Amino acid sequence: MSKGPQRTTAGAPGSTPHAADSHELIRVHGARVNNLKDISVVIPKRRLTVFTGVSGSGKSSLVFSTIAAESQRLINETYSAFVQGFMPTLARPEVDVLEGLTTAIIVDQQRMGADPRSTVGTATDANAMLRILFSRLGEPHIGSPGAFAFNVPSVKASGAITVERGAGKTKTEKATFTRTGGMCVRCEGRGSVSDIDLTQLYDDSKSLNEGAFTIPGWKSDSQWTSAVYAQSGFVDPDKPIRRYTKKEMQDFLYHEPVKVKVNGINLTYEGLIPKIQKSFLSKDREAMQPHIRAFVDRAVTFAACPECEGTRLSAEARSSKIGKVSIADACAMQISDLAEWVRGLSEPSVAPLLESLQQTLDSFVEIGLGYLSLERSAGTLSGGEAQRVKMIRHLGSSLTDVTYVFDEPTAGLHPHDIQRMNELLLRLRDKGNTVLVVEHKPEVIAIADHIVDLGPAAGSGGGEVCFEGTVEGLRTGGTLTGRHFDDRSALKDAVREPSGALEVRGATTHNLRDVSVDVPLGVLTVITGVAGSGKSSLVHGSLMKTPQAVEAGVVSIDQSPIRGSRRSNPATYTGLLEPIRKAFAKANGVKPALFSANSEGACPTCNGAGVIYTDLGMMAGVASPCEECEGKRFQQAVLEHRFGGRDISEVLAMSVAEAEEFFRAGEAHTPAAHRILERLVDVGLGYVKLGQPLTTLSGGERQRLKLATHMGEKGGVYVLDEPTTGLHLADVEQLLGLLDRLVDSGKSVIVVEHHQAVMAHADWIIDLGPGAGHDGGHIVFEGTPSDLVAHPKTLTGEHLAEYVSG
Repeated sequence: MSKGPQRTTAGAPGSTPHAADSHELIRVHGARVNNLKDISVVIPKRRLTVFTGVSGSGKSSLVFSTIAAESQRLINETYSAFVQGFMPTLARPEVDVLEGLTTAIIVDQQRMGADPRSTVGTATDANAMLRILFSRLGEPHIGSPGAFAFNVPSVKASGAITVERGAGKTKTEKATFTRTGGMCVRCEGRGSVSDIDLTQLYDDSKSLNEGAFTIPGWKSDSQWTSAVYAQSGFVDPDKPIRRYTKKEMQDFLYHEPVKVKVNGINLTYEGLIPKIQKSFLSKDREAMQPHIRAFVDRAVTFAACPECEGTRLSAEARSSKIGKVSIADACAMQISDLAEWVRGLSEPSVAPLLESLQQTLDSFVEIGLGYLSLERSAGTLSGGEAQRVKMIRHLGSSLTDVTYVFDEPTAGLHPHDIQRMNELLLRLRDKGNTVLVVEHKPEVIAIADHIVDLGPAAGSGGGEVCFEGTVEGLRTGGTLTGRHFDDRSALKDAVREPSGALEVRGATTHNLRDVSVDVPLGVLTVITGVAGSGKSSLVHGSLMKTPQAVEAGVVSIDQSPIRGSRRSNPATYTGLLEPIRKAFAKANGVKPALFSANSEGACPTCNGAGVIYTDLGMMAGVASPCEECEGKRFQQAVLEHRFGGRDISEVLAMSVAEAEEFFRAGEAHTPAAHRILERLVDVGLGYVKLGQPLTTLSGGERQRLKLATHMGEKGGVYVLDEPTTGLHLADVEQLLGLLDRLVDSGKSVIVVEHHQAVMAHADWIIDLGPGAGHDGGHIVFEGTPSDLVAHPKTLTGEHLAEYVSG
C-alpha cells in the first residue's frame, strides 16, 4: 500500500531547513543617512526592537529615514510609472545593503491636518459608519449617508442635456439634479464663524492720507498697499473713514479685485476684508512673526456657529434620530459612552455595520482615548493622541509579517497608561509582526526583545551603534543609556516658598467640574493626571487667562511643531542671524542684506539654497551641491568680507558651542548673538550647526530649539507643555537644571508633565483626575511631592511612590 508523499518538519532531526527560513533578519549595512556613520545593524523579525540614544543620535535617521523609507520606496516601485506620477517621490536612502525588508506601516507623531473640517471621526472610519447607520435607521429618513456629512453641501442644479438616440439622432431634454448634504450653510461645515474687529484695522477718526491704517507694516507714507487705497478713486483719501457713504464703505471693505493705476503703475485694488484674509488669515499662525501673530489674535474672533450650534450639521441632519439621539448628539458623546450606546442597538439588517463600528469605538477605549469625542477637531490633538488615533485601524488588522514603526508611542501618556501601550505593542508582535520603536522611556525599553542603542553623543558626535542586545546587556554595557537606565530623581529635602498665587475660580472649560485652585508663583509647579483628565483645559483654558497671569506676562511653550522650509535653520529661527549680519555689515562697511542667503548676498546660480535640485519626473529628484558657490550659499564677493577672521559661511558652519565661544569675547565679541547662543547651549543644543536645515532636526531638538527661543521673551510666568518629550534619560537631568535656573532667576514655572523625574523635582504638584473625560475634571491632590508620596491615594501618587522607591 502506497504511503504517498512524506511531509518533513523544519528543525526535525535529519530534515533540511527550508530556504525561506533563512530570511529571519533585517540587515542594514553601510547606512550613511544624515549623521549615521556607515553603520551596520541586524534586526530580528517578528520581535519588538527598541531604538534608544540621546536626542539627535541618529535613531530616526536609521528607523524612519533608512529602513521605513526604503520599504515604502520599494512598494511604490511596484506600481506603474503612470501611477507613480501621482505618488510622492522618494529617494533611495544612502545605504549599501538593505535586506529582509517587509511592508512598513509608519505610525508617527506628526500632527493631523488642522483643517477645521477634519475631526477624530473623519480621521478614522467611525464617522463614515455612523453616517451609514443613520441613513438606514434614522427617523425621519432624510436621504443617503451624504445627508449626514458636514463635508457635503446640498446642491440643486437644472439645465438642458443632450441625449443621443439611434442613427445619429440627438434630443435636448430638461433635467434637474439635487443632492442632499449635511453641511451647515452658515459655517460651511466648520462649526465656527470668524469675525474681524474693524477697530483693529484702522482708526476711523482719521483719513487714509492721515495714516488711518493700524495694520502692522501699513505705513501710509511708505507702503504701496496704503497708496492703492488712497489713490484708487473709490474713496476720498482726505475724508475720515467714519464719514464714508454707504457705497464708499462697501467699496472700501468688500470690493472685488480690480486693476487701478497708482503713480503710473497698474496695481490690484480689492476690499480691505478680503485683503486681510489673504494676507494674514490664510497663513500658518505659528509661522508668523510675533508682532503679526499678536495682531491676528487681536483682530480676529471665532465663535460657535449660531445656526448649527457648533455641530457643523444642517437642521435636517440633526432632525433625523435613532431613538432620541441625532448624529450630532452621537458625535458629541464621549467615545466610551458612544460605544455603550451602539452596544445597545440591535437591528439585524445592519448587524455587520454595528459590529464593525463597535470594534472601532472599543479600540478607542482600549488605547486610552475613550475620553475623546468624534466631533473633536483633529488639529487639536497632541502628537501622542494623534499617534494613538492612527494606531486604531491597525489593532484589529489581520495582516501579519508587517513592520510597524512607532515614534515614541508613550508621548503624552501618564505612567498608568504606559502599561496599556506596552500590551498593545506586544500584541502586534505576537501576531507575527516586526515592531520597531524609537523610545526613551525605561518602561518600554524593559519589554524589548532586542535593543539598538545609538550614540555616543548627538549630531556629529553620534551616528554610531553603541550597543545591540538585551535589556540585561544594556544595563551592564556601559553606554550612556545603560548608565542612566535605572536613574531615579530624588525628592527635594526642602521646597521653595511661593511668592504669591494665580487664582483660578469656577473653571468649567471642557470637562473641568467647577474647579477652583491656587497655583503658586515663584516656584516650580507640575500639573499632572492621566491623559484627558483636564490638565490642558485648566492651564490654557483658565490659568493663562487669569488677571494675575496676564499682568505678569505669560510665555507659553507648547508642543505645536515649529515650521520652516529647507532654507530655515537655527540661526534664522532664533533670530541669531540678525545680530550676526549687522556685526558683519558694521565691520566691513556694507549692507546687512549681503549676509543673508535669502537676500542680496545669495549665490545667483542656486539662489542661496547651496544645492541644485533636478526634477526627474516620477523618480526622486536629485540634489547636487552648487558648483558656483560649492554649497556655501553666498556669492564669492560676500565671502571676501570677514569678521573675527571668519566669513559668513564659516560662521554658519560652526556648532552652537563653537559659536558661543567665538562671539563671547575678543574681536568677534557680539553680546546680542552671544545671549541667544547661551540659551541654545542651556537647552543642550551645543552640537547643532547654526546653518543646519530645520528639516534635519529631530522632534526633541525642535522642541528644545523652541524652548530656547521663548526663553528670551520677557514674561514672569513660563508654561511648558511636556518638555521631556523626545528627551533621553541623560537629558532630563539637564532640563531639570534649566527649570531650576528659570525659577531662581525670579520666574514662575508651570509644567504640564507625566515624567516622574519632573514630578519628584517639583516644589508643588496639582493632580487632576481621577479618570479621563467625564470621569476627570477634579483636583484630586494639591501639595508637595513628599506629601503625595507619603499618602499615595491617586494614580499619580502610586506611580510616583513606586518611582522614588526604586
